[in-house]
Formats: sequence, C-alpha cells, structure tokens
Amino acid sequence: MQRKHWIDNLRWVTVLLVLFYHVFYFYNNKGVFGGIGGFGDYPECKQYQDVVMYILYPWFMPLLFLLAGISSRYALQKQSGKEWFSSRTRKLLVPSTIGLLVFHWMVGYFNTVVAAREGVFDGVPAVGKYLIMAFSGTGPLWFIQVLWLLCIVLLLVRAIDRKDRFWNWCGKANLVVIILLGVLFWVGEQTMVKNPRPESLDGLLNLYKPLFYLVPFLMGYFVFSHDEAQEKIRKAWIPLMACAVIAGTVLVVTTFGQDNTSPQYLGSPLNCLYGWLMCLAMMGWFKAHFDGTNRFATYMTRSSYGIYIVHYLVIASFGYMMKMHTSLAPWMMYVILTIAVFTLSPLIYEVLRRIPFVRWCVLGERKK
Repeated sequence: MQRKHWIDNLRWVTVLLVLFYHVFYFYNNKGVFGGIGGFGDYPECKQYQDVVMYILYPWFMPLLFLLAGISSRYALQKQSGKEWFSSRTRKLLVPSTIGLLVFHWMVGYFNTVVAAREGVFDGVPAVGKYLIMAFSGTGPLWFIQVLWLLCIVLLLVRAIDRKDRFWNWCGKANLVVIILLGVLFWVGEQTMVKNPRPESLDGLLNLYKPLFYLVPFLMGYFVFSHDEAQEKIRKAWIPLMACAVIAGTVLVVTTFGQDNTSPQYLGSPLNCLYGWLMCLAMMGWFKAHFDGTNRFATYMTRSSYGIYIVHYLVIASFGYMMKMHTSLAPWMMYVILTIAVFTLSPLIYEVLRRIPFVRWCVLGERKK
C-alpha cells in the first residue's frame, strides 16, 4: 500500500496545534482546570486571546484519535495482532508509565509544588515527593494512555469481526451517512459525568473520556480507512469547512467566557456539530491538498510524537517562571512561551532520542 502522506501531515500539524493551544491554556482565566491562571478574573479581564481554546479544543484531540484508528487499520494489514500490540505497548504504555519516573517528574514538580500549591510536600519523605511528582506529571500523556487502552478494545472487536464483514459494510457509507455519524460524536460526549463528585474518580473520567474517544477511534478504523470514504470527504472539503466555520463562529460568540472543557459545554449539540464538521473538513482538506512530502514534512512525521511527549515541560517551566518571577507584559509572555515551546521541544526530543535506555523509557524508541 502506498503511504498516505496526508495522514502523516495532518497528524503532525495537529500536534503543533496542541503545542500552540497549551500556550493559551496555561494562562487561561475561564476556569479550565490546569495551568497557572490568567492575568485577571473573568469577566473583568476578558482575555480575548483565550478564543484559541474555543476554536481548537472541540476537534483536535478527536481528530488525533480518528487518525490513530485509520493508521491502526493499515498497520494491522501488515502485522499480526500480537506484533502490533507489542509495538503499541512499547510506543504508548512505556512512555506513559516508566517515562513518568525518568522524565515527567519534572512536569509533576510544577503541577504540584509550584503551579498548584506551596507547602504541599511538607513532611513528606524524599522518595514520597519523587513518586508524587512522577505520577502528577502525566499531563498530555493521558492521550497515549487512553490510546493504549483503545488498542486493547480494538483487538477484541477484531476478534468478533474476524471476516471484516462490519468493516466492509462501513465502506459503503455515503457522504450523508458520514456526516450523520456526528450523532455518535454527540452520544460519546454524553458519557461524561455531568456533575462530577468531589473526591471521586469522576473528574478523572471526564479528563480521560475513554468512551468518547473510542467513538472517533473506531470510526477511523471502520469507516475512514476506506479509500472511498476519504475520497468523499476530499471532494466535499470546501462546503464541510464552510459549515464548520459557521458553526464554530456561532459557538464561540455565544459561549465565550464559559469553561469550554466542562461536560455541559462539550456535550452541547453545537459543540459536537462544530467538532465533527471540523474533523471531516480537516481530513478532506489535507487529502485534497497535502498528500505529499518534503524534507521538513518527513522530519515532522518522524519527530512529532516525541515532540508531543516532551513539550509540556517547556510550557510548565517557562510559563510559571515568567508569570511568577518577572514583570513582563502578558503579550510578551505569550510570544516568548510560543517561541520556547516550538524551539526547545524539538531540541529536547533530539537530545533524549540519542541517550540509550532513556530513549526507550521516555519515547518508546528502540535503538536504530
């Protein structure tokens, strides 16, 4: 099978959008969990730059799960289920467990001691502090933890559909059916706990949203791995993008100021409509115009995963230090943090991938 460069390109572009999103997320004042907070309370301080979160959050992570589902179908055409799952475990589970102890404890330091609350470790032994910081450093690694769990689910589904009957049936979907799959997108969002109970696992479930992300992952595997489905959205990418922009504009204008990660917000029909249309439009657009490669695209295809793995340390450390220990104007902090995350993250990745054993622990990469 000829490599589909548009999938590679869309994946690494989406990863770069995640980096950009986290710059604004870290300084948001809309009540979104995490980060260090904004430069004044809403609504007195509007912080219109937070609009970036409203534009990106409804669709960029579901899109990554869609692409993962497509790629899983292609990989399983070349590998046995056992071989594929072994490689997925090394690439996903190792960095999100062992990698916490080797690298991401530094992110946990800012998440707990610095960015969260001073004195949280008073009286805690050194080993205890280290373990708390390590497991608090998960950050964006929730994505690969959930993806590993979904890989297990996929193997179970494949065991039921051994003759690919359901996959073949899904390949017959026309454009109307593909658009209407957005109803499943909405159903998935309803699995979140609407009113999470304090001191329970409700908040963790709402953060990880495994049942929601299972929907785009399986749709990627069963529907969008078909060339026919990809061609349908390629031909319709312009009207799909136009509709997505309209829906997104209405969503932002009518909801700006709300916590855009709350269950009520994410489960709203308008948010789901916008998120689904953007997923389709982005896939169609890249299929139509970005199905090629060059030296930079090839590098990003290879490196974007590692850059994603390490980038939040740059966000947490630089973001905190500038806000708490400098008198820089807010706009300068955004500029500096953006430059830092896009330059230092690849640098950190390139250093780590050259260190034996650390490369395996943090990035899930074997020695080449």
